Amino acid sequence: MAAGTVAKLIEEGYTAYLVRATNDDMGDAPGLGTPGTIGENVFGNERDNAEIARVLGCKGHFDLNYNNHRMADISLNELIGRLIFLIRLLKVDTVVCWDPWAHDEENPDHYVLARAVEAACWMAGRAHDFPEHLAAGLKPKTVQDKYYYARRPEITRVVDISRHIEKKIDANRANVAKGPAGHLGSRLRAELAKRNQRLPLLGDDDLTADRNYIREFVMATSRELGRQYGVEYAEAFHYIPPGAAGADRDPRVDAYIKEHAVPIR
Repeated sequence: MAAGTVAKLIEEGYTAYLVRATNDDMGDAPGLGTPGTIGENVFGNERDNAEIARVLGCKGHFDLNYNNHRMADISLNELIGRLIFLIRLLKVDTVVCWDPWAHDEENPDHYVLARAVEAACWMAGRAHDFPEHLAAGLKPKTVQDKYYYARRPEITRVVDISRHIEKKIDANRANVAKGPAGHLGSRLRAELAKRNQRLPLLGDDDLTADRNYIREFVMATSRELGRQYGVEYAEAFHYIPPGAAGADRDPRVDAYIKEHAVPIR
């Protein structure tokens, strides 16, 4: 849902890490649109997550490995603490995550994780929260730059991802176990061939079929949103800019200092 924006940020110089919250044991089987065994689901999501991180250009990825659809049962403070550790360890400036206050969200994992992320972004900057991190050499780090996405987002920022649509297509193709696309193009091509039919859209090989299927159908929402804003492809976010969520000091003060401070003589 946000792969184009992530690819764009990485191209602009960001260092990215992908954090996977659950092991997806209740998800779909690898390469299938139907339920498989729990073991197949776990393996498929682990494999795909590593590949998506590679395709997007992330420096690394972390797997928290909670049970899928069961995050409402876990300790929220434990989850917040693990996220605070990662924020401090990686010196995080920006997060891209589900919107903790989005409408029409049915998956409990999404809003539980999102609210934990929002809390961790604030608490990570407070020295009295998890002081053992500081004893281990980490430092407080507040995260104020937040890109929240949702099924029906409160849109405050639209990102032009036209130059990064190929990367988003690659990321969706790598998401075989969970994604709405994966290898559906090549599967459809094979299905039609058995009926002595073909779609020119799907080309003459599986890679072309998968990528063109994703471009035509999965990227339709990004294409329609882009059309509204005069670009080819776009992604929408409930964006929380630095300073909006409250900080120890208004960032405008630091900007003023940078522009007007003079040496003491």
